[in-house]
Amino acid sequence: MKLVAVTACPTGIAHSQMAAENLEQTAERLGHEIKVEVQGAMGAENELTADDVADADAVIIASDTAVSRDRFEGKPLVKGTVKDGVNDAEGLVERAAELVENDETGTVEVGGGEATDAGDDEAASETAATETQEPQQRRRGGDREKGLFARLKKLFS
Repeated sequence: MKLVAVTACPTGIAHSQMAAENLEQTAERLGHEIKVEVQGAMGAENELTADDVADADAVIIASDTAVSRDRFEGKPLVKGTVKDGVNDAEGLVERAAELVENDETGTVEVGGGEATDAGDDEAASETAATETQEPQQRRRGGDREKGLFARLKKLFS
């Protein structure tokens, strides 16, 4: 199965990146293909193309901020919070697979998301409240990034 996903956090990119990594690892482990767009205060990374979306069997949004769903119209869509992406990526991927297997379309909200069937995502959840006050710049590689992700993951556990 081919999936596309969007992770988004209103105050930074660290949690969004953690959720993206968990979704990628989980989808691969379960035998699915996935491409994840990461949105944060600094913009989007690994943006989904129209072809990516067209080829996808289902969509996962793990977000604590509004993500436009227009480009995903007609696709099965699972919506959760960034925290769901960090702590329950398997649940999000499995729910997307169920939607595809049952030939369902529309939006299903799981985990920390509130149950609604349409419209843009509502206000940020507790994840945004616990977002660290990291400088608004990207850090790549090294022990500092690994330490940050370990601390953030511990916050969500």
